[in-house]
Amino acid sequence: MTRISDETRRSNETAIRQVMERLLAGDVPSGGKCDIKTLATQAGVARTGFYPKKNRDGSPRLGPYQHLAEEFERRLAELRETGVIPDPRAAQIERLKEQVSGLKERLAARDEQIGGLTDFRERALSQIAAQRMEIERLRDALAAPSNVRALPNNRASAPYGSCS
Repeated sequence: MTRISDETRRSNETAIRQVMERLLAGDVPSGGKCDIKTLATQAGVARTGFYPKKNRDGSPRLGPYQHLAEEFERRLAELRETGVIPDPRAAQIERLKEQVSGLKERLAARDEQIGGLTDFRERALSQIAAQRMEIERLRDALAAPSNVRALPNNRASAPYGSCS
């Protein structure tokens, strides 16, 4: 494993900081995200430099750019807390999630409304069927010999709705 010189490290840190500022400002390259992988790729450094390592004896040691990765993640979290999402793709995903949530609520409300209307229709049809059966029973009772008599139909003598 080769070590990098102090000059190369300073040069890489400068490049990483420049890319970090661009990414956090929302200048995310196409196909990239606002993350460590894109930061490393755009700065031209190995991504492994952003993560901790282990010495041969198993003791941990910081990656050469781990402090920059932590700063990047902290600043990104601060931006998200204030409601700013520098990654246009992530912002689109958040917007679409909110839209899906709204559509699900509307769908649930419509399903509830349809359920209510279906119940109403079933009750109305049941009432109509019961009224029809009662009308048929009364007609049968009128037609059969019994003490039931039909009322006189005097529609011709008085206008509809007349009291006389």
